[in-house]
Amino acid sequence: MTRECAALLPGVCAALADPRQPGLDDTCLEKLLDWFRSLTWFDPTVELVQDNPCLTEFITSVLALQDPSPSILSFTLQLAGILASSESRFQHLQQEKLLGRLFGQEGPRGGAAWEDASVRSAWLKAVHSTLHHQPALHFLCSTGGMDVIFTLQGDPSLFVASAARQLLVHMLTFSLESETPKALSTKDCDWPVCAQMIVKHIQESLQSSSASHMEQSLKLLSSLFGSCFGSCYAAWTEVLWLDIAKQIESFLLEETVQAQPLLANLLLNVARSPVFCGTEGSFWALVTSALEHLTPVQAGPLAVGLLKLCKCPQDVRIQALTVLLQPMDCILRAASQPLECAGLLDESVSDPGTVESLLSSKTSCAGLLCQTLAHLEKLLSLKHLRVDLPCVSLLRSLMTILQFCNGFLSPASPLGSTISRNLINCFRVQKSALDVLAALSEKKDCDTLIGSLFDVLLAYLQSPNTNPTVLKKTFQATSKWLVHLQELSCSNSQWQETEKILEDVFVVLQKRLCSPCWEVRDSSLEFLTAMVKCLRDQKELRQCLLSSEVLRLTENLLEDPESYVRASAVTAVGHLALVTCFAPDPPVIGNQYNKENIVAKLQEILSTDSEGFPRRAVISIFTKWLREGCTGQLEDTEQFVSRVIQIVERDLDWEVRLGGLELVEVFCSQTICQLSQCPYAPVSSAVTSSTPQKELLQVFCRAKLFGFLFGSLCDCDKPVGQRACDVLLGLRAHFYPMSTLENPQEIEDSPAGRGIAWLQRTLRQGSLAQNFPMDGGNGVDFQDPESMMLALGAIDLLELHDELNKSSDHVEESPQSLLQDILATVGTMEDNEVDCY
Repeated sequence: MTRECAALLPGVCAALADPRQPGLDDTCLEKLLDWFRSLTWFDPTVELVQDNPCLTEFITSVLALQDPSPSILSFTLQLAGILASSESRFQHLQQEKLLGRLFGQEGPRGGAAWEDASVRSAWLKAVHSTLHHQPALHFLCSTGGMDVIFTLQGDPSLFVASAARQLLVHMLTFSLESETPKALSTKDCDWPVCAQMIVKHIQESLQSSSASHMEQSLKLLSSLFGSCFGSCYAAWTEVLWLDIAKQIESFLLEETVQAQPLLANLLLNVARSPVFCGTEGSFWALVTSALEHLTPVQAGPLAVGLLKLCKCPQDVRIQALTVLLQPMDCILRAASQPLECAGLLDESVSDPGTVESLLSSKTSCAGLLCQTLAHLEKLLSLKHLRVDLPCVSLLRSLMTILQFCNGFLSPASPLGSTISRNLINCFRVQKSALDVLAALSEKKDCDTLIGSLFDVLLAYLQSPNTNPTVLKKTFQATSKWLVHLQELSCSNSQWQETEKILEDVFVVLQKRLCSPCWEVRDSSLEFLTAMVKCLRDQKELRQCLLSSEVLRLTENLLEDPESYVRASAVTAVGHLALVTCFAPDPPVIGNQYNKENIVAKLQEILSTDSEGFPRRAVISIFTKWLREGCTGQLEDTEQFVSRVIQIVERDLDWEVRLGGLELVEVFCSQTICQLSQCPYAPVSSAVTSSTPQKELLQVFCRAKLFGFLFGSLCDCDKPVGQRACDVLLGLRAHFYPMSTLENPQEIEDSPAGRGIAWLQRTLRQGSLAQNFPMDGGNGVDFQDPESMMLALGAIDLLELHDELNKSSDHVEESPQSLLQDILATVGTMEDNEVDCY
């Protein structure tokens, strides 16, 4: 602690302990606690409390108050816990007889303040802070603290209950750090005292007639096995599991037990422990039993968790997959009577009647299907799934669900009719099914159903009853399957089927682009963009595109009243231009869709659109065009970039200006590659004065890049300044590859030296430099190659880079400043000196 802070601390402690003073903001108290944490972390000695007696005096004063405020009492408890985190300071506080008054029976836990949840939470946090040495553990066990923590597991405040569980996990783990079990037997293995108390409490609670006590212990066990205890204390983990396994098994068999939903999470956390890596043993038999006896809703999370484990036995893994597929199997079997195709499963894990009952109920049908579909989507996203999914049957089941939801399927079976009525227009299930459908497009086994699949997707795209969000999901699934269809066409020569599907899609797209609902227009444009990105080299796409009204309708949407739609239209037009205007053999499509016309329209949007989204989209498209070499020869590109940055540098949206800098960076990189002798290597010092270098500088100056870049260094939005500095550092590395920067004295004596010196001073002001002149004022000519070469060599861009990358609170956020703020807030500081950092 600095001398200045030590001088301020007594005044702060006195102010905090004074009940007449106004309460401090909780943020200030948290910052104060953070400061003490850092002090005690680096210095575990007792000197902190001995040299600053005001700390113990403060704790004593607060404890003497008749009715301290909850915030001050909470602060005091946590401060004491932080101070007691080292054994020497703990002993000091015990000698001062403070620990019993804070954490013992005579402490806050027996008073009215205990009714406040923040005080109970602070007490738990404080106890947690002390538990870094054995004396603290012994103190807690001997003063009745364990019973308090056990009780707080059932606290009405979820934050308090969770903190109590985490504290017990920490205590059990900490108490075992210096212990090793003599044998893996509950008879011969003696738990340490604290651990024994916790284990005994767990066992008694599990056998209790109180449902809440059982639930608390199951949650505690889940936290224990899910923490480092389960992975670092393998022997003790097995001992604990042997103690409770019989009771857990009995819970699974007792259908009336309310705690059954917690069993799945507990078993999954136990399964993750290294103790149960083997394929043999009673544990996996219990997991199998759980998959059979838990309801489908309860067993689902356990099943998907097991399938993610690499060490799960294969028979258990297959059983877990069967649990997840049961609802999908039921859907498939209910769709037709008699069954026209095989279901997903040969046999069920649990009674199929349970799943049928849930799907027959209006209240549970959608919930079960959404959960199942979410789990299946997770599995499909895994790179290595150690079981084979029946993809064809799964796809058929998904199509059935989607047809049930839009009423396009009339099943003959009574069960199918009931499920269909439950699912009609169910948006939740539709969205979930479409997500899984999109994920299945990555699989290679579903080709036989592709025609039927597109019939279902097109039905959703065409239906006026399709919800806008569901329509967006349908578009996303359709684009994924169109990519799959393209790959299939390339290998199987199914060009005619592909062309027919694309034609149908474009007919629907034309209609949707004219929708009165802006969300529909927006998602239609996003779909069009995604389609062009993936299929732009496919001749069928170009034919369908040019024979439809999509190009004209998309261009019309550049003037849509909704800014989101205008932005999506800009992106779509930009990608369409890669097919129509910038293709190696651009098709003849009419004067209205030529390159010059499109560029002019987008530049007009960049100049005049009142909303930021379309302007950001324009600068993003221009950068994409530049990356792909669509802007012509070097002279054309130079003029294009120059026009764009002259518009962008005046834009009020910092993201547009940032996009302009990205455009400049791409332009610089491409120009250097075109004009330098070796495109990918820095130029050696021997050729820094060569013709390519001079030509480079001339191109950059004609394009007016340097005025934009140096001006951006003073931008009031830091990301803009940072990006500009990165670009300039890249240019300097090219022109000065060996870091042979110009001699400052030589620069000062040069004709442009005065202007460069002014520029250096201005840049040091950063965003405070108002109205940065980019027109050659103050002797700086940003379009003069020689001056800009000198500027790159003389200005300390690395120093500017460091300044721009400092956090916004670097100016003053010291402990001294915090203490001064607190004193100023409570009015005990002369002249009200306050530093509001």
